[in-house]
Amino acid sequence: MGPVTKRLSGTRFAGAVRGTFKQIDGSEFGGCFVMKVAYLAAWASGAFSQKLERLLNRLSPCRLCPRQCNARRLEGDTGLCGQGGLPRVARALPHFGEEPPLTGTHGAGAVFFSGCALRCVFCQNHQISRENRGEEIPVPELAALFLELQAKGCLNLDLVSPTPHLPFIFQALALAIPRGLHIPIVYNSHGYLLPEVLDLLTGLVDIYLPDAKYGSERAARTFSAASDYVHWNPIALKRMYHQVGPLQVGPDGLARRGLLVRHLVLPEDAARSEAVLKMLSRISTRIPLSVMAQYRPCHEAAKHPPLDRPLRRGEYRRVLAVAQSLDFETLFVQSLDSADHYLPDFSRKDPFSSSPSPPCR
Repeated sequence: MGPVTKRLSGTRFAGAVRGTFKQIDGSEFGGCFVMKVAYLAAWASGAFSQKLERLLNRLSPCRLCPRQCNARRLEGDTGLCGQGGLPRVARALPHFGEEPPLTGTHGAGAVFFSGCALRCVFCQNHQISRENRGEEIPVPELAALFLELQAKGCLNLDLVSPTPHLPFIFQALALAIPRGLHIPIVYNSHGYLLPEVLDLLTGLVDIYLPDAKYGSERAARTFSAASDYVHWNPIALKRMYHQVGPLQVGPDGLARRGLLVRHLVLPEDAARSEAVLKMLSRISTRIPLSVMAQYRPCHEAAKHPPLDRPLRRGEYRRVLAVAQSLDFETLFVQSLDSADHYLPDFSRKDPFSSSPSPPCR
């Protein structure tokens, strides 16, 4: 779809990609254009190897996420996320489903890792997050995947659910950087992160793409088995913002650095969206906010009304109205049929192929 421009309540609709996302923004959209890739500077200074060593020290016993399960992963144990002593990858491919500044012409270089610290009853990626589909591979193979995505022209390295695999990811980067890896890193996560781990990523990650899922402990406990999500998520978002600032986009419309936050709207305001958006606005309304309409009952959602039905148009519009009333400078919005575009099937070679998706269960 080509550019679409119209006025709505003093804001501007500035574009779309594949008919799924629209951008509503102000005139600046995050500031200046940044070319330098963070991890290359850390590599040149020697800081990269020091941070990698500290990440490895958190692997076994495992203290990479707020669960801090202390699983001895290098001795065969697994924690709640189900991950052990090697990286487990479900798919690596050019992906066109991210927000427009992260996609470009050739897509984001998405690496979908298996496992997750959350237990979301509605997870659309449950095949890999809960069922642990994917293949354990040696670190040199992971490095080769990174380079292959770059060779395909991908705009960035889009690391999806990377936290349980962080030490392996940076071991792979240490192999790939001398072989010419130079595209920015996107840290694409659920937003349930430890500040100590995020501090180790300072100067290594270029773009953060976290979720802000819940505005109440009860919702986080009921739907993701993590009542402390509402404690850790704001801390993580503040850390990310202080590291990289709001998303910075160049004259070509492509992101090179910064923070973009996602919020998935749930039926009957089950996520307590207004509380989420107010929390984020207190950090900064300069942070671009992606208000997602792609909810579809998946996995165990049928057992948890009102999550057993699709999102309604009025429910989504109410959350958009809250976002606009809080004066976020940039919003990304979706149509309700986005649920059909974004439902993956990881039994396919391309989980996001255009063929009909199977029933969500």
